[in-house]
Amino acid sequence: MATIRRFATANDQIEPRAGTMHAVIQNRYGSADVLQYATVARPVPGEDDVLIRVRAAGLHIGDWHLMTGQPYLMRIMGFGLRAPKNRVRGTDVAGTVVAVGAHVTGVQAGDEVYGTCRGSYAEYATACPDTLAPKPANLSFEQAAAIPTSAVTALTAVRDAGHVTTGQQVLVIGASGGVGLFAVQIAKALGAEVTGVCSTTKVDLVRSAGADHIIDYTQADVGSNGQRYDVIIDMGGNRPLSKLRRSLSRRGTLVLVGGEGGGRWIGDAMGRSLRALVLSPFVSQKLRMVVATAKRRDLQALSELIDGNLVTPIIDMTYPLSDAPDAIRRLRTGQAHGKLTIVV
Repeated sequence: MATIRRFATANDQIEPRAGTMHAVIQNRYGSADVLQYATVARPVPGEDDVLIRVRAAGLHIGDWHLMTGQPYLMRIMGFGLRAPKNRVRGTDVAGTVVAVGAHVTGVQAGDEVYGTCRGSYAEYATACPDTLAPKPANLSFEQAAAIPTSAVTALTAVRDAGHVTTGQQVLVIGASGGVGLFAVQIAKALGAEVTGVCSTTKVDLVRSAGADHIIDYTQADVGSNGQRYDVIIDMGGNRPLSKLRRSLSRRGTLVLVGGEGGGRWIGDAMGRSLRALVLSPFVSQKLRMVVATAKRRDLQALSELIDGNLVTPIIDMTYPLSDAPDAIRRLRTGQAHGKLTIVV
C-alpha cells in the first residue's frame, strides 16, 4: 500500500538553538489537545544509554494510553500519577546513533538502528541498547519505525504464546490493526493457514497481508461457520471467553493481546485476560495473555523475516513531527489502513 505523505510547513524548518531540540510534549494527561510542539532541552545519554538522532517515529495504541493516562493502572505502575513522568511522547523509533555511553558495547556512532526509546516524537532520544537492533537495509526509516512494538507483540503472540507451526489453522481477530497485520504475516511465515477477522472496509488490506480467508464481522460472527482453530490470536478484546473457546479446538491455544474494551481502572480487556489465566489450569485448552516489550533478540528475528520478504510493514500515512497530535487522533479513530508514522 502506498504511503500518503503530509509535508512539514515552513515553521518546521526553524533550527532550535544549541543544546535544544524540537519535540512533542505533554504536561498533563488528556486528549491529543494536551500535546504541544515545543523546543526543549536535548537529552543527555547516561553511561548505559545511546543517543539517537531520530529520523522517524512509529505510533501504536500504547501512545494513546500514555497520553490519556488510562487505564489508571498505568499511573500506579509508575508512569506518573498526576502527570506523565516522561513529557515527550512516543516510543517506537528509527534513526542514527550519534553518541554512546561509556558502558555501551555493540553499538557505535553512525549505526542506523530501530527499536524503542524514551520519547521518539523528538529530534533526539535516548535508549537502552538492548531495545535496539540494526535497521533492515531494505527498509526506509519510516517503515522501520512502524515495526517495533506492534511487530514484537505479534511475534510474541504467534511464535512464543501460540507456538504456531506448519499446517495449523490460525484465526486472527483484529487482523486489520497494527498488531494484527503483523500477526497475519508472521503466522503465514510459520506455515499456518490464516483466517483474518476485520470489517468490510479493511478486507482488501487484510488480504494483502496474506490472509487465506477473511471473516467480515459486519456480515458474519466468528464461530458462525462451525470452524474450529488450532490457535486464536485475539486483539479485539470484546468477545467473551466462552464464545472464543467454542471456536477453538479441544487442545487449542487462545492468545489474548490487549484490546480496547474501556474500563478506566484496569481496562475491560485486562480483566478478561486475568480471568483467562485463572481458568486455564482447569480446561484442556491453553488460555494465555501477552504483554510484550521490544528486545534486541526479537527485533533481530523480525529483521530476518523482513530480509526474507516474509514480513513487510504496511504504512497508512506519514506526518511531520509538528502534526503528531493529528496522527494520534487518526490512530484512535481506527480508520487507518496500516501503520502511522512521523518523519522527524
